[in-house]
Amino acid sequence: MARSTRFLLPEPAAAPRETRGQRWRRKARTKLGRQVDRTILSLYRVISWLERRAPAERRYFRVAIFGSSRIQPQDESYARVKELARRLSYMGCDIVTGGGPGLMSAANEGARDGAYRYRTRSFGLTILLPIEEQPNPFLDEVAHHPTFFSRLHQFIRLSHVYLVMDGGIGTTLEAMMVWQLLQVRLVKDRPLIFVGPMWRGLRAWVESEVVGHGLASPGDLDVAYWVDDIEQALALVETARNDFLRRHEVQLPPPVLEEGPGGGTDQGQRPKQAPAPR
Repeated sequence: MARSTRFLLPEPAAAPRETRGQRWRRKARTKLGRQVDRTILSLYRVISWLERRAPAERRYFRVAIFGSSRIQPQDESYARVKELARRLSYMGCDIVTGGGPGLMSAANEGARDGAYRYRTRSFGLTILLPIEEQPNPFLDEVAHHPTFFSRLHQFIRLSHVYLVMDGGIGTTLEAMMVWQLLQVRLVKDRPLIFVGPMWRGLRAWVESEVVGHGLASPGDLDVAYWVDDIEQALALVETARNDFLRRHEVQLPPPVLEEGPGGGTDQGQRPKQAPAPR
């Protein structure tokens, strides 16, 4: 009969005894950490209190455009987002982006190109990252943020529509956060629009794996809009803008056309800069 051998593990080394000074420093670090946590929580409560009491923006209609910082100017998606933002600006929409390169730069550049009808503005909510460059040169206003949390909060507070273009993890994070706020109705009447075929896969995954397993309601899929091209996105934004103007009784300044030969208006020329109410 085979004999089994029992192996005994060595006893762990005895923990060094904590001196009185080490114990005092350990407790002081714990106390300081708890005070910092309480202070941060208190600040978030103040922010929430101010947010609930801040007057809603009823003078300007703003569209946030989320997209990848890695897209190059020669890419087709860069030109597509630039044209989208140009047409939104021509409609009288301010543009809000992360202020960086890639599709953010495309959106801000397009916003500047389309600002000859209404004096719309282009906002950049930047965050200092080692992998990103300085803010792009097409911004009218820049807000520097130390954290992703504060930047996303300002995105949500400033904007009335959220357009999700081609993007990676950061774009997905921003879109999912807006989606969840719409799902739980902490944000209302602000369309979230996924633009392009790449997001159809996300919808299919949520439908099969999340809704299919009872982790979300079927109606949560309809909280967001899913379109394949910028024409469909523009139609949804225009509907939201018209509803915004109707509810808040805001009138955009009319375009001023240049006079063509013979004293008439030349429809082929650009309108002059409209007088701004700002």
